[in-house]
Amino acid sequence: MKGIILAGGAGSRLFPMTRSVSKQLIPVYDKPLIYYSLSTLIYTGVKDILCISTSNDQNAFKKLLGNGEQFGVKINYEIQNKPNGIAEAFLIAENFIKNSKCVLILGDNIFYGLENTAKLSKTTFIKGARIFSCEVEDPSRYGVINFNKNKITSIIEKPHKPTSNLAVTGLYFYDDKVTKIVKKLTPSKRRELEITDVNNKYISLNLIDNVIMNNNVVWLDAGTPSSLLQASQFVQTIQDRQNKIICSPEEASLIMKNYSLKDFNKVLKSYPNNDYSNYLRKISKK
Repeated sequence: MKGIILAGGAGSRLFPMTRSVSKQLIPVYDKPLIYYSLSTLIYTGVKDILCISTSNDQNAFKKLLGNGEQFGVKINYEIQNKPNGIAEAFLIAENFIKNSKCVLILGDNIFYGLENTAKLSKTTFIKGARIFSCEVEDPSRYGVINFNKNKITSIIEKPHKPTSNLAVTGLYFYDDKVTKIVKKLTPSKRRELEITDVNNKYISLNLIDNVIMNNNVVWLDAGTPSSLLQASQFVQTIQDRQNKIICSPEEASLIMKNYSLKDFNKVLKSYPNNDYSNYLRKISKK
């Protein structure tokens, strides 16, 4: 299975912070936003990851993430020239995906506690699609799931009159048919290839699995100034109370055994002395 992080877009809701830097590179408390999505991908079990960004930002991502060796994975890069929709990621990643299953995560989504969910693992995913949904207070801002007797009938993007409060989050598993499905899509009124249309196709084929996240999982979208601040405050609170750093890609790879303790310590030798690296050195001694 291959992993994809979509880190494109203009970040217009965060302007002027994003005038000179991608929103996925903006810090959420003590680490770049993309570290959170990268950690989640690592916890799925994938080791081969594609980062899709704009041409202006690609070098910055390469400087931050490199080839992925420091995180115990392999990271490749592609460019999304224009924000033509989330589903375009599969066309950009076609040669990367080839005939593999894949998992896509949006680079501005933060999941806390999801690593303890069994269905996050790639080993539990067989075919079709798997989406992760969460109860929200204002479902009209999201893609909302419609049901008929507990069976998913459709997903409606930003409905005026939502029929449920379950919103689709920015984490998606797909089988090897997803690229073919995207190639047959018609752009929406926004002139974008919509991920909702991809999911509705899998619904029509009765090949979708909806994982409703429980109260032990927190989903944050850090795409606006207020949500970015709230995310930073949440991370600070959790880390201070639990005396640990959350969503560290290095720790995730250590837990997933992507590298040995020896290789882990080798990576840490190049890190400066600060709270982040000192925490990693502490767990390496446990």
